[in-house]
Amino acid sequence: MRFSTFLNSRTMGEDQDRDLLLDLIDHVERAEAAGLDAVFLPDHHFTGYMPIASDPMMFAAYLAARVKRMHFGFSVTTVPLHHPVRFVERINILDQLTEGRLLVGVGSGTTPEEMIGFGVNYREASRLAEENLAIAEQLWAKKPEDPSVRFDNGHYKGEVLQRIAPVAYTPGHARLMPVAMKESSARRAAEFGWPAFIPAFTPPQIGGTEPFKHVQKFFTIYRDLLMAAGHSAERVADALSWTTHTYQCVHIAETDTQARTELEDILTDYQAAVDRETAFNARAEESAANKKTDHTPNALTEDWIGTWCLYGSPETVIEHLKPYAELGIGNVLCGMLTGPLTAKRKAYANQTLDLLSRHVIPAFKGKAA
Repeated sequence: MRFSTFLNSRTMGEDQDRDLLLDLIDHVERAEAAGLDAVFLPDHHFTGYMPIASDPMMFAAYLAARVKRMHFGFSVTTVPLHHPVRFVERINILDQLTEGRLLVGVGSGTTPEEMIGFGVNYREASRLAEENLAIAEQLWAKKPEDPSVRFDNGHYKGEVLQRIAPVAYTPGHARLMPVAMKESSARRAAEFGWPAFIPAFTPPQIGGTEPFKHVQKFFTIYRDLLMAAGHSAERVADALSWTTHTYQCVHIAETDTQARTELEDILTDYQAAVDRETAFNARAEESAANKKTDHTPNALTEDWIGTWCLYGSPETVIEHLKPYAELGIGNVLCGMLTGPLTAKRKAYANQTLDLLSRHVIPAFKGKAA
């Protein structure tokens, strides 16, 4: 089983943005030294979710010059907000810079405030994501001598006469990672031999205390489709080794009691940051075209903690993860920086990273393909 870090911190104001950038660089270098396999970056805009999320590919390019072993992932790229040509160009450049150590999570997005900032209708986001990805595949496949690729999906249009430059480092293109919630997304990942993100909930309910039930359901569908797709054993093993289950908040302490107390401290600050954004979200949803149909529970409820958190002593965390390892989950994505990245929060993150690297990772080393 692999372990990765998720750069999901927030700032509470402009004066904190630069410190967060520097703190995240430090965290990534610590994570590589601690033996983690990858760093994943979110793709978010305007919300205060985190400053580097406004251009995670640029930040990943910077990190690629500093860390040489880790893979770089995106969890997840909001595809409707990216022009297909720029999407393909930037992924190819990153694929070259990382020598193929790239995992591009793809999805349609969840935040109306981000959609209206880019002039995208929230209700059209799923369609745009599907069409943008289809256009991207055409662009990746195009040779200079091929007929031009023309596209117009109502929001993005263009015509490519020659080819996308540079070419990808990875044959074809870098691995994409759909969220295996819809059968169409799971099938796309399986047919191309890509990894997938495995959800721990089933909409419209986003939260609950039985996450493994959902993970097992979605993983089994994806795995069965992957095994039936006719790929080589090596391709299947690689896809499964990066198939990812995400925890928005991972916190480890010496005892379960200490971990729970500190987790609630972390989530109190996190929820305060989320609440600050509520008014902006409401303004974005004033139009019926941008109204969400689901809402995430408060982070201090057992439903949120049950779905999104991994916490406890090293021994408790190991026991929690054993069923996921036995199921076949290849990569555990750990949000060790959840919420505003204060000095206290950094200390909690360093504590978690230390205990994760010394106790939890060794317990699962070599158990994934």
